[in-house]
This record gives sequence, C-alpha cells and structure tokens, in this order.
Amino acid sequence: MNNILGYARVSTEGQNLEAQFDALKAAGVGRVFSEKISGSKRDRPELDKMIEQLRRGDVVTVTKYDRLSRSLQDLLAIVEEIRARGAGFRSLAEDIDTTTSSGRLIFHVFASISQFERERISERTREGLAAARKAGRIGGRPPALSRQQRDEVRRLRDEEGRRIAEIARLFDVSPNTVRRA
Repeated sequence: MNNILGYARVSTEGQNLEAQFDALKAAGVGRVFSEKISGSKRDRPELDKMIEQLRRGDVVTVTKYDRLSRSLQDLLAIVEEIRARGAGFRSLAEDIDTTTSSGRLIFHVFASISQFERERISERTREGLAAARKAGRIGGRPPALSRQQRDEVRRLRDEEGRRIAEIARLFDVSPNTVRRA
C-alpha cells in the first residue's frame, strides 16, 4: 500500500502550521512531518526523517513547493532524492505531481521561474542600496551616540579616568558602544 506523506514548514516560531495541516489532510495525507525552521537551512531533521521512511510508490505532498526548499538547487536535490527512493512529489498550490512526465516538466519550469524571481529581487535590492549610497543615504541603524557624545565619552575615559561600564550607564548605551567610540 502506498502512503501519502506530507511535509509542512514555517520559517519562524511565530508562524502557524495549521493552514498547511488542513490542506494536507484534505489532500489525503496520512502522516505529516512538520518543523519550524528556515527553508534555506539544509539541516531539517523532520524532512530527513520523512525521506528515510519513503518506500517505492509513496508520494510526498506539500502545500507549496517553497515549503520544501527556498533554493532551486536544494529543491531539485530533494525531489531527486525522493525520486531515487521510488517515490513521487506533489505540490498542491502549483498543481505539480512528479509521478507523471508532464508533472515533472512543469515542476522544473516552475522551480526555474521561482529561482529567477528570487534572484531579481536580490538584484533590485542591491541596486536600490547602491543608489541610496550614491545619494548620500546610508542604511542601517542610526549611531547610538552623536559625534559630540563620542567626543565626551573619550574625554570621560581619557581625562577623568572613568570606567567603561560607568560611561555606558551615563549615556544609556552598551559598554561595546562606548568601546567603539
């Protein structure tokens, strides 16, 4: 008897797996392996456990293929590992089912488009940051201490011999901020 196994994943502790569980159960999934971990990390114990338990004819089902992985290379490697065990892969949102030849083709096309879009977002972000720097804007948090405050920090340390912890309390900053000043 073939099993339909599900994999559900969210990236952070604050996110909820319930919607994925509901969709997987509605698709006939018998057992769901789930975890709260970034999809960019390859060390995912529940995913590894599920793959180890696969038998010929089983089908791994996810709600969206990005639940399985965030990078095209990793996604293709995972789906190939599933295929090598004689199992299939199914993604509900993209209506992909690699147990068929057309499903395998669609899977590769969708995965490539997704990777392309992630790369474009990254390129646009880098371009935006470069344009902002060129215009004199610097990203990140503003400095905790103004130039005058940094000068005063140095004076308190060098001329008055005050301890770093005391100066940090005076300016309501961390001791590391005082050391950097």
